[in-house]
Amino acid sequence: MSPVTRSGGPTCIEGFCGAGGMSLGLHRAGFDVRLAFDNNPVAISTYRRNLGVHGKVMDAWQVTGRELLDAAGLDEVDLFAGGPPCQGFSKQRRGAHLLDDPRNRLVTEFARLVEELKPKAFIFENVEIVGQKRGRELVGELVERLDGYETHRFLVCAADFGLAQTRGRFLLLGFRNDMAADIPVLEKSRKRVTIRDAIGDLPAPPADYREHPTIANHIKCKITKENEIRFSHVKPGGGWQDIPWKLRLPCHQVADVRSGGWPDVYGRLEWNGVCPTLTAGFDSFTRGRYGHPEQNRSLTLREGARLQGFPDEFRFMGNRGDIRLQIGNAVPPPLAQAAGEAVQRALGLRAAPIKGSVIASQNSRAQLSLAV
Repeated sequence: MSPVTRSGGPTCIEGFCGAGGMSLGLHRAGFDVRLAFDNNPVAISTYRRNLGVHGKVMDAWQVTGRELLDAAGLDEVDLFAGGPPCQGFSKQRRGAHLLDDPRNRLVTEFARLVEELKPKAFIFENVEIVGQKRGRELVGELVERLDGYETHRFLVCAADFGLAQTRGRFLLLGFRNDMAADIPVLEKSRKRVTIRDAIGDLPAPPADYREHPTIANHIKCKITKENEIRFSHVKPGGGWQDIPWKLRLPCHQVADVRSGGWPDVYGRLEWNGVCPTLTAGFDSFTRGRYGHPEQNRSLTLREGARLQGFPDEFRFMGNRGDIRLQIGNAVPPPLAQAAGEAVQRALGLRAAPIKGSVIASQNSRAQLSLAV
């Protein structure tokens, strides 16, 4: 993918940018992303390969708002966007105090940068659980600290934005109080996308585990012959319960099928269905429902990228572990585009009317007359 050209539209700085899913979506929405930063050099190499040299390796703990404006060549910025790392919100960390995890404290660094940059608007993106009960304290602290902004909360599903994935995300959109912004709404896609729509036209990856000669990152994941045989018994929509008893892993021979023990492990996707949330382990069906609908293999890196909404010309850099982490952690570009367009409409910068249904913010549904 050739680096994008500047749009001349409203300006943006993005933090915690990873491989560039948010930036790509905001660019499509008409934003001029002047600077994007992350502390992961491999992710930045992907960003620079696809989106431009304005991707920089920077540490959010260290950088200041003034330094970001200088690096972007700006005196002020219209939008600051970002999604601080979310590992500290893992559902496996039940009982832990969310504010005690240093990875969660990056949320307050996001707030600090908003305070220092003073953008007209901001987009905060994170895992769905941040917008639910477990993240209430942290989000409350963020909103309280940014009292110079009117904030709007959204819990969204990627499937509403043209993706064949049930990925749930939390968005917090903020508008500086002096901007007199309208209530933001996110426009839904008018089409429901299936697995077949997303990846059905891709050829099988090379059997020798090399990259496909014309499709970037389309590489077959290596599995043992035993696992290939096990998976061959799994029907579309099925899982480890379909595997004959004698071929099952020992842990599956003692699991209680009635209680649903790990139902998605060794799971095969269905052509007419959608994918569960892609994680950083999506290239192995031993980690979830990431098996190809027909072929006895896991999803390729390119198939995962498509399910996240990346175009085929977007090449991810690094080794397999690097790439699956970049894809699994990415903000889906179509979701970022919808958020960017919502910001522009709220600020009166986008005249295009909404053609379909919308998703209203949690704290403004009663004020909307649009169909949801």
